[in-house]
Amino acid sequence: MSVLSALLARAFDDDPLSLYLFGGPRTRATGLARFFAIQLRHTYLRHGEVWTTPDCAGAALWAPPTMPRPGAMDLVRILPVVPYLSVWGRKTADVLHLLAAYERARPRQEHWYLGTLGTDPDRQGHGVGSSLLRIVLDRLDADGLPAYLESSKERNLAFYARHGFEVTGEITTPRGPTLWLMWREPRPPDRDAQR
Repeated sequence: MSVLSALLARAFDDDPLSLYLFGGPRTRATGLARFFAIQLRHTYLRHGEVWTTPDCAGAALWAPPTMPRPGAMDLVRILPVVPYLSVWGRKTADVLHLLAAYERARPRQEHWYLGTLGTDPDRQGHGVGSSLLRIVLDRLDADGLPAYLESSKERNLAFYARHGFEVTGEITTPRGPTLWLMWREPRPPDRDAQR
C-alpha cells in the first residue's frame, strides 16, 4: 500500500488541486502520500476496487454504486493530513465551498466513480492510464453502467474524452482551481469485434 500511496503522491504532485491545498514540495509530497494511504486503506481497498500494473506504474481507484458516500468518519480519518494543508485564513471558506459543491454535483444516478487515476510521472503518455481505465470501462460497457469523475487538470480532459467521458459541469472557487465534472454513458458492444 505504501508503494501505491507514494506513486499517487508523485502522480498528483503537479495537480492544481494539490498545489492549492498543500504547502511546499516536501509538505505536499508527505501530505499527499498520507492522504492516499488513508483513501486506500479505509475506502477503496475496503469498499471499492484498486487496479494497478505489475510494476506499480499507475493506479486506478474505483467506487461501485453500492459504496457509501463520504460521511463524518471519513472526515475524522483524514485528520492526520490536516497539518500538511495550507488552507487556513482566506482559503478556508473557499475550500469549504469547494467541498460542498463537490458533494452536491456528484450524480445521484447509479454509476461507478473513478476517484483517482494516477500514473508515475516518468511513465505518463505511455498507455498506463488507458490500460487501467479499459479494465473497468469494458466491464461497465458490458453491464450497461455509466461512470463519473472530476478532474482538476485541464490537460486531462482530452484524455478522458478519448475514453468516452464528457464534461457536464464545472466547480470553481474565487482563488482556487477549477474542477471539471465528467460523465460517461456506457458504450454498446463493438459488433465488428464480435465477428
